[in-house]
Amino acid sequence: MAGFVGVIVSDPWLQSQFTQVELRTLKSRFISKKNESGRVTVGDLPPIFAKLKSFSEMFTEDEIKAVMLESDTKLDDEIDFESFLRAFLNLQARATAKSGSSKSSFLKASSTTFQHTINVSEKSSYVAHINGYLGEDPFMKAFLPIDPSTDALFDLVKDGVLLCKLINVAVPGTIDERAINTKRVLNPWERNENHTLCLNSAKAIGCTVVNIGTQDLVEARPHLVLGLISQIIKIQLLADLDLKKTPQLVELVDDSQDVEELMGLPPEKVLLKWMNFHLKKSGYEKQVTNFSSDLKDGEAYVYLLNALAPEHAAPGTLDVKDPKQRANMVLDQAEKLDCKRYLTPTDIVEGSPNLNLAFVAQIFQHRNGLSVDSNKISFAEMMTDDTQTSREERCFRLWINSLGISTYVNHVFEDVRTGWVLLEVLDKIAPGSVNWKHATKPPIKMPFRKVENCNQVILIGKELNFSLVNVAGNDIVQGNKKLILAFLWQLMRFSMLQLLRNLRSHSQGKEITDSDILNWANNKVKKAGRTSEMDSFKDKNLSNGIFFLELLSAVETRVVNWSLVTKGETDEDKKLNATYIISVARKLGCSIFLLPEDIIEVNQKMILTLTASIMYWSLQQGAEWETEGSPSAEGSADVDDNNLSDGLRNLSVEDAAPDEPATEESS
Repeated sequence: MAGFVGVIVSDPWLQSQFTQVELRTLKSRFISKKNESGRVTVGDLPPIFAKLKSFSEMFTEDEIKAVMLESDTKLDDEIDFESFLRAFLNLQARATAKSGSSKSSFLKASSTTFQHTINVSEKSSYVAHINGYLGEDPFMKAFLPIDPSTDALFDLVKDGVLLCKLINVAVPGTIDERAINTKRVLNPWERNENHTLCLNSAKAIGCTVVNIGTQDLVEARPHLVLGLISQIIKIQLLADLDLKKTPQLVELVDDSQDVEELMGLPPEKVLLKWMNFHLKKSGYEKQVTNFSSDLKDGEAYVYLLNALAPEHAAPGTLDVKDPKQRANMVLDQAEKLDCKRYLTPTDIVEGSPNLNLAFVAQIFQHRNGLSVDSNKISFAEMMTDDTQTSREERCFRLWINSLGISTYVNHVFEDVRTGWVLLEVLDKIAPGSVNWKHATKPPIKMPFRKVENCNQVILIGKELNFSLVNVAGNDIVQGNKKLILAFLWQLMRFSMLQLLRNLRSHSQGKEITDSDILNWANNKVKKAGRTSEMDSFKDKNLSNGIFFLELLSAVETRVVNWSLVTKGETDEDKKLNATYIISVARKLGCSIFLLPEDIIEVNQKMILTLTASIMYWSLQQGAEWETEGSPSAEGSADVDDNNLSDGLRNLSVEDAAPDEPATEESS
């Protein structure tokens, strides 16, 4: 393990913006310049950055220098490595802005753009969506409708209520609204709680928020607010593009192998597949490959709507020469299907990818035109997972996407089969563990390259002391769900225990075990004067939720409103408590991905993650280690995996050349 080397940055947010490959590359450049001159100054950055592939085609040295000088710095100011990284991110943001609409936040899972230019049409569309879906909300209706021509949207975001409500529209039940602070005038603490609840809940529905903090929402920075809103709305609009919710989608494919491929596609790709399915049947000869240039002339829309709603067809639409006039006729026809007019003819003609995606998704929601053949639907339902497997897949998928790796995971069992995603996760939680020279980045045509990637995944897992008896890389390539879930659980648990262990002032550098977490929680509750106790992470008495509410109250006395807590005697009361626990924990600052059912059914893995997350938050606040002694070195109390003994020793790279991932061509 001592051979693993990673570049560690003191600021966790800054660390999350880079892969280890990127950090090692930049560290190498920084150290090289420092060794040459004795120090690194702002004036040294333009020639360094101009040689990087990321910027060489977009900026000259003079342009980079101009960007550097915008931040009230002087060319001879000395900078440290973290300032160097921040300067890199700032320039990267400029590159994103310069590249134009191809970095659209709606079509990208990540909202990592720093682009400050606001798309007025998109803002108007989002405002219309909010007005339409929250106009009757008991609390929000006093503030709606929002006027899109003003900054009222950004003013309303500052208290955090609007975004929490919007998340619940996208994925109902995500936030227990009893946990939202909804007073007309909020103090800074209450406002911050709402924003913390919003960001942790956004992660829990699949948004990527690694670059957004509560202060960004307090200040309502427009580009970040719109980026987050666009992700939330996208999740809502594409929610039905899933075989579990719309088994009729099986009509788009011919056999079981194609069904598996369909399940692994991101929702927007499924939407394109659906659109092309109907276009082909209606005689449209082109293939629509994007939501921008391929839709500008409006012809694909005409064919699609005529196929789905022939009763509303307008004769002669295709004969119209003016694209904008044709686009207007398309919108008139769609409006007859109750599709709200969130985009304008200009948006279609200009090829707005965000708004075209929203429009096509609306059409799908109102009339998908797919078969209701019971035989095909039964076949689709057979391909989906059981409830427990689905819940675990969801948890691990959301956790992986919260790490800020470059690949966005849409379906765990399909997306991990190349091994690449797992290598990225390993590189994030165990810096330096991956030998990228022996890895192949997708798309991978040759099956043995996938096996090589997965073999390295298993090798690293064994070096981290994971329990992997009789497990081979090919098991992952073949999509063995049981083994994949077992491996991901050990990854998640390792990451969690590492986070706790790295709070060295509490752990004295010793390993943290499940017993330590259990003892900490019990002692915390006991010291607060409460009587609840947890015998183990599978203690059935935990199902009523009282213990966790007492634990949350013990770490922060004001966070639980006890007038909202039930005795947890009935199933309904248990669900109310479980839902409240999750929202209160997120409101406090815990990043968790479990569901109320995991608490009610006492899923020991999820119970452990919940307890550890509360413990991590508490210790971050400087709380004392609430046990009878220091962390134990005993074995795990409860979870059916071997302990993960020696963790990584995080070392800094002095002047190492980065390991570059292989490609099939270069291998």
